[in-house]
Amino acid sequence: MENNETTPPVQPAAAPRPMGAPPMHRESSAGPRRPGGPGRGRFAPRRKVCRLCAEHIDLVDYKQAQIVKTFCTDTGKMLSRRITGACAKHQRQIARAVKINRNLSLMSYN
Repeated sequence: MENNETTPPVQPAAAPRPMGAPPMHRESSAGPRRPGGPGRGRFAPRRKVCRLCAEHIDLVDYKQAQIVKTFCTDTGKMLSRRITGACAKHQRQIARAVKINRNLSLMSYN
């Protein structure tokens, strides 16, 4: 008794993933994913340029209250580099100036 129908080959069961391992997807074997998927914007965000470097300000001092306050919120919190776009050197100077201004009661702590 011959069967003319072809049966698909049996696939072995997948091994269980260890805890914390990333999920395995079928499209991962198709190649790397493109950064802009469906529903994403067409353009990449423009890289922020350090405003202090652009204005050739070498040193941020605590006495330059107007500059220091632009890098803080209304409540007195320092804004991060990711938000302001300041370079690492100027962000350290801003942080030092804010801390001195808070200590001298020129800025509030909260």
